[in-house]
Amino acid sequence: MCGRFCLDTPAAELISQLRPWLDHDDADWLNHYAARSLIRPQEPVLILRQEHGRARIAHVLWGLMPGWVKDPTQGPRPFNARAETLSEKASFRGPWRHHRCLIPCSSYLEKDHRIQRLDQQLFWLGGIWDRWIGSDGSEVETCCVITTEANPLVQPVHNRMPVIIPNGLEEAWLEPGDAMHRQALEPLLEPGDSQGWTRTLIARQAGSASSQQLALEGIAPFNP
Repeated sequence: MCGRFCLDTPAAELISQLRPWLDHDDADWLNHYAARSLIRPQEPVLILRQEHGRARIAHVLWGLMPGWVKDPTQGPRPFNARAETLSEKASFRGPWRHHRCLIPCSSYLEKDHRIQRLDQQLFWLGGIWDRWIGSDGSEVETCCVITTEANPLVQPVHNRMPVIIPNGLEEAWLEPGDAMHRQALEPLLEPGDSQGWTRTLIARQAGSASSQQLALEGIAPFNP
């Protein structure tokens, strides 16, 4: 599973990664961007999604609320969706077909371990999103992270890991497409390669629950 992740990348690096999809309308949030060392379910997250034929940046809540629910205060708000059941479960089926998204991430956390790229560069978590519209016209946009079986790097701490979408495949992932297109995306739902990644033990400092500060306790990177 993936229930905590980080986006603590400096603004300049984030802008460089997102530049192909930035618009002049994005200037406001970019000016107020703040690195986040801990992002949890029900909090706002940054996503890249496609609407009206073009990929754009958006902020949504982490925890999927299907657009068809009648009462948004009732029912679960899953923050993960299993890759194996995306096309089966009612909550995930529509978003998987039409509303895939990408979530920029610098690392994710699993049972006191931080998993990140060895070069510490940003990467994409594969996700789905949806929009709920109330009878009064109010809108709530939400997302969740797709998970798959863990690779050898993650297996010692958990049997699931987030789906990682390689750089260069952003447009292919976001394109709604048809059944054949979704079938072509299925290899991306497999566990990612352990090479080029590291798992590091986290030591929590006193008061970290409130401050959300994490300190890294050095251990040798895992080599599969």
